[in-house]
Amino acid sequence: MGMEMKLQFKLSQQLVMTPQLVQAIRLLQLSRLELVEEIRKELDGNPLLADDSGESVSSKSRDASGTTGREAQDLDGRSNMTLERANAEHSDTDLAMRDTEKRVKEVDWEQFLENRQLQQAMPSQRGGFEELPPIEQNLTRNLSLQEHLLWQLQMSDFVENECRFAELVIGNLDERGYLDMSGGENPDGTKRPDLTLDDLANESGLDPEDAPEVLAMLQRFDPVGVAARDLSECLRIQAEVLGYDAIEMAIIKDHLHNVERRNFPAIAKALKISLEEVYEAVQEIQKLESVPARNFAEVDDKTIAITPDVYVIKDGDLWVVTDNDKGLQRLFINEGLAQRMLKDPKAKEFISEKLRSAQWLIRAIEQRRRTIIKVTECIVEKQKDFLERGVAYLKPMILRDVAESVGMHESTISRVTSNKYVHTPQGLFELKYFFNSSIHRVADEDIASESVKQAIKKIIAAEDKSNPLSDQAIVKILEDQDGIRIARRTVAKYREMLGILSSSKRKKMF
Repeated sequence: MGMEMKLQFKLSQQLVMTPQLVQAIRLLQLSRLELVEEIRKELDGNPLLADDSGESVSSKSRDASGTTGREAQDLDGRSNMTLERANAEHSDTDLAMRDTEKRVKEVDWEQFLENRQLQQAMPSQRGGFEELPPIEQNLTRNLSLQEHLLWQLQMSDFVENECRFAELVIGNLDERGYLDMSGGENPDGTKRPDLTLDDLANESGLDPEDAPEVLAMLQRFDPVGVAARDLSECLRIQAEVLGYDAIEMAIIKDHLHNVERRNFPAIAKALKISLEEVYEAVQEIQKLESVPARNFAEVDDKTIAITPDVYVIKDGDLWVVTDNDKGLQRLFINEGLAQRMLKDPKAKEFISEKLRSAQWLIRAIEQRRRTIIKVTECIVEKQKDFLERGVAYLKPMILRDVAESVGMHESTISRVTSNKYVHTPQGLFELKYFFNSSIHRVADEDIASESVKQAIKKIIAAEDKSNPLSDQAIVKILEDQDGIRIARRTVAKYREMLGILSSSKRKKMF
């Protein structure tokens, strides 16, 4: 069979993602903080971009280095400055610096400091705020548990190898303050063998026989019970320090599972004591701290302040959506610099590319702003009852509802509402908060699942703590009071999402 070459024409349709479209989609899903960082990077990398002041970052950096604004503009236009001219200016700068140093050496600094002291205002006799340092000098951050323990370790009388062992223990604490002896995983996903105290002792050069004693001393640092290997050990250490009696120690050692299940009769039978004695002992045990690291900050402080992207304000009978442009730099094109640089044939191609990039970025940011406002206005239109009366009146809504109203795809709505926040009269909410599945009501319109969660939370808050409501009882109350018909397993799911225990664990005996 012979082979030959042919030319064939073929028509086909395909979706082409241009770099500009990719950039627009990426900007759309960025949070406010990420957008601020993206703008800063673009300002650093594109000399034709300028912020609200009208100056590019590159020209600002030149001004800050000692060059005046007029000189900076001249430097932008003279890209072909000769080497001789540069050397001459450098020589003039050296002469000026040497002249300045000479005048500095001639100053009588003792007389200068004496005059400065005489010129200072006399201290206030009233005291008070005038004597305090600026507030920014008093700002600090909370210590992490590890930092707090290391500080105590420095104050202890441990010898060198004991300190190394204690540091290894502190380094293996988990977020609760417990000693995590799990070996973790290898890069290939296989599990490493668990660690032992002997392993830590050998690594630190400590005699393995001394390891339990050093650990026991560390566990009595503040907070007491830190570096325990389980809940029972954590509570036992605290109970020993506080001088708890034999009944309480026995319950901590052997009956914590019965305490969790509220099975107090089993404890009374096993210890051969009365229920009243069990109640009193459990009350004392509940005063102990089960999470030693509770009052300490994490090593990586992840707390950030949320700034809303849009505000929803009521003006008379109308709800108005406005964007929050505070803190966001408005971008412009440095036209003067662009015109001067385009005259240089060598720089024309580079500047043309940067000019197109700047135009696309400005257009994409403006499109992002308009899209967020448009989507928020649609949400406000559908959730007026929520804005007026609260969470109980939140209506069920899905992405398709908003997508059809604004003429966009559901994936676009998902990007717009991710990590974007709106400030309303009811509080600060992520835009995704308003999308809820619907729950059927017997004789009324459907209700949002978030409203059902709040109704369950309210019912449990008002229950008799000595006789808490079961999930089935909550199902009946929801149907009788609000006409909400849901299954028992749905109540259990929502209760777990709210972090509420089951009825058996909510029961209070005293």
